[in-house]
Amino acid sequence: MKKQKVLLLGVYGMEVVECGGALAKNAQNGGESFASIMLSKENSKPQIRKAADVLGVTVNFTDFEMGNVDVSSEAKEKIIKVVREVRPDIIITQDPEHSFHDLDPDRRQAMITILEGIALAGRPYALDKLPGLDPHPIPTIYYMTPHQPNTVVDVSDVWNLKNEAMSVLESQMEFSGQHFEEALSDSNLENLVPGFSKLPNNYEKGRAVHKALDHAVHVYHGLATHGHYAFAEAFRREGNFHLDELIK
Repeated sequence: MKKQKVLLLGVYGMEVVECGGALAKNAQNGGESFASIMLSKENSKPQIRKAADVLGVTVNFTDFEMGNVDVSSEAKEKIIKVVREVRPDIIITQDPEHSFHDLDPDRRQAMITILEGIALAGRPYALDKLPGLDPHPIPTIYYMTPHQPNTVVDVSDVWNLKNEAMSVLESQMEFSGQHFEEALSDSNLENLVPGFSKLPNNYEKGRAVHKALDHAVHVYHGLATHGHYAFAEAFRREGNFHLDELIK
């Protein structure tokens, strides 16, 4: 198997874990896995770094401003710099369709900025502003957690690593615990996580719901849809697969 460089261009940080199975497997197979995160609060960065360490991923932060992501030259140059420095074979990023339906702030502008950055990274653009970084041709792109996947990756062997990495995202779990408690009825929460009301804090509540969600989603893509794996991550490859011959 060819040793590959895989780069995740993420927005908030939890993406490191959401596609962490593919990143971890690449690292375990002798490849290099990287993640670059656009928006992350200072108190979340150590948690994201710790999750990345669990998965064997090298992570950095481009420090965009929350609520002010735009498609300026400066914004695109941040993405270009990362792509040209890493020179990946594969880029993973958010699904364009999903990003426009998701009402997390900055997702839509981030998507345009990421794709423009990837496109310009392969052209002789901003060479004077990024000396020593030659253009890097557009790599293969996979969109993570898409509405309409065309690819699934077996993550059964690294399932425990994904769970461990998710557990260290304490700020996200606390936010999720509060969100789920406000969004769902008591009976729904008890059906989803028996004993939910007895969990002691928002972290435990968020972690419990994420475990239930992650288990359901990964089993669905891995086994439930006539699949071959216990747990799988879903992706949508940009463009056609180009094969020398058909593969099973």
